[in-house]
Amino acid sequence: MAKGNFVRSLRQLILLAVLLIVAGGSYLNRIRSTSWEEPLWVTLYPIIADGQQVTSDYIDTLTTQQFIAIERFMEQETHRYGVSIDRPIRIDVGLPIAELPPEPPKSRNPITVALWSARLRWWAHQATKNQPGATPNIRLFLVYHDPEIRSRVPHSLGMQKGMLGVVHVFSSREMQEKNNVVIAHEMLHTLGATDKYAADSNLPLYPAGYAEPDSTNRYPQKYAEIMGGRIPLSVTEAVMPDNLRQVRVGAPTALEIRWIEALENEPALLRKADG
Repeated sequence: MAKGNFVRSLRQLILLAVLLIVAGGSYLNRIRSTSWEEPLWVTLYPIIADGQQVTSDYIDTLTTQQFIAIERFMEQETHRYGVSIDRPIRIDVGLPIAELPPEPPKSRNPITVALWSARLRWWAHQATKNQPGATPNIRLFLVYHDPEIRSRVPHSLGMQKGMLGVVHVFSSREMQEKNNVVIAHEMLHTLGATDKYAADSNLPLYPAGYAEPDSTNRYPQKYAEIMGGRIPLSVTEAVMPDNLRQVRVGAPTALEIRWIEALENEPALLRKADG
């Protein structure tokens, strides 16, 4: 019995040590990725979601030029916060990937979610291991859908653990600028930014999800906060921005991704909703 307890305790200690090492590595990776001393390399990997020829043809036309607005947005916002880096991110387009990523679980059970997260990271590793070039800092898998077939796409996600994201977008030139807004949102998730909208209504949370929470006239807002996702027009109405020129990074998000060290009005800006 004593020997069995010893073996069990030893296994638990080893597991704890492994978890501490993994957690420490993740923390150091985040610190390095958000030091903003050197540009972050972001590779976008297109995937056909629907098997449609029109989607395949659209993917064949993709170049870095379609995503340059994301680079410019990040450059504009880092400068607005006084971060002295000329090109915070550099975007590349990888080779198309044939296999779809594993779908997120319907259950929110922590063990189920953790297993799916591990599966997704393993899938991402396998899917990109033969891609040319060096391993990027951030991997975003762009899953393209034909808008003629579906008007709404599945929920996108970005994970800080593994610094990867699965972004559902439309295979349409007319939707490219809106696609870029979604891509930028999920990219910032991989750097530690959190959502700042209500899950049940998709309305931005005041004040953290507002680009200009201190504006004299609260409504309508002029910009969307990138993690708030929409431009607030009233207490009950908000619209998706048409492009990244209508988007800003709010102070709480800037704090999360280490563009600033503290908030001037921390209690107000960090609370999730009125009252």
